[in-house]
Amino acid sequence: MNVRRLISATALAGAVALGATALTACAALTGEADGKGGKDGKLAVTASFYPMQFLAQQIGRDHVTVDTLTKPGVEPHDLEITARQTARLEESDVVLYLKGLQPAVDKAVDQAQAGTKVDAGTLTELEVHDLAGEADHDHGAEGDHHHEGEAGRDPHVWLDPVKYAEIARGVGKAFGKADPAHAPDYEKNTAELVGKLTALDTEFKNGLADTATRTFITTHAAFGYLAERYGLDQEGIAGVDPESEPSPARMNALQTLARKEKVSTVFFETLASPKLADTLARDLGLRTDVLDPLEGITEKSQGEDYFAVMRANLKNLEKALGTK
Repeated sequence: MNVRRLISATALAGAVALGATALTACAALTGEADGKGGKDGKLAVTASFYPMQFLAQQIGRDHVTVDTLTKPGVEPHDLEITARQTARLEESDVVLYLKGLQPAVDKAVDQAQAGTKVDAGTLTELEVHDLAGEADHDHGAEGDHHHEGEAGRDPHVWLDPVKYAEIARGVGKAFGKADPAHAPDYEKNTAELVGKLTALDTEFKNGLADTATRTFITTHAAFGYLAERYGLDQEGIAGVDPESEPSPARMNALQTLARKEKVSTVFFETLASPKLADTLARDLGLRTDVLDPLEGITEKSQGEDYFAVMRANLKNLEKALGTK
């Protein structure tokens, strides 16, 4: 250090004491002297997209600040990370994401020096589902990667309340390790959330137990876990892209399927154009309705949070499948 004039011993001692006091205050706010810390000393959490954001908010509550990389109305699969978002990852105490869903997020998280990285896919068992139904599979490696995790595993696990609850338990434990002072609160909040998800699972079981058909057609084949959990058959229209055009062969197959399985409805999602569903429904003489994959909450969503949208999905499924 270059010093142009002498500093008295008394002044120097005072400066050192002041600096020590400031450091102690910062440590008290963050809970740890070397922690990154969020606003007002709260745990700083960055979530990749809405289902992860919802978990963080429900489990962390007043002890966390939650930022999301995917803003409302943005298609999460196609998200590109900005420099500001990359910096946010570096400043986070916890990054909560789902590897295999958003390639840009995966890359940014791998490179970030965040405090704790939580891949939700490691907190439950991911499975392989036919995301394209019987559609043509020649849609390229990039399309596959957008919608499938490693080894072709389906990442849309949050649409199964049981598996979502398993993820919630893991997130609660991760928060407790990152912020031990509030671990009992995270454990309590997690238990409450799991209880709500268990009740939602019961609602789906009861609501879909006895239906006229078990088959539904959707533009976005994101409901493999939900279909498997409740004994349904999902048929995607045209592969992994909810707005891509189906082949003539696929259209013929869907017409045959709709007649055979007494399908009444073609489902579309809120973040994509309903044009494809409208065209197919008109050709088949069917209705259209919303089946929301819950990748984001917007003004067009059927509810204000995860539970409201899932219950709207259940209601629409009951109507489409013909509950008895």
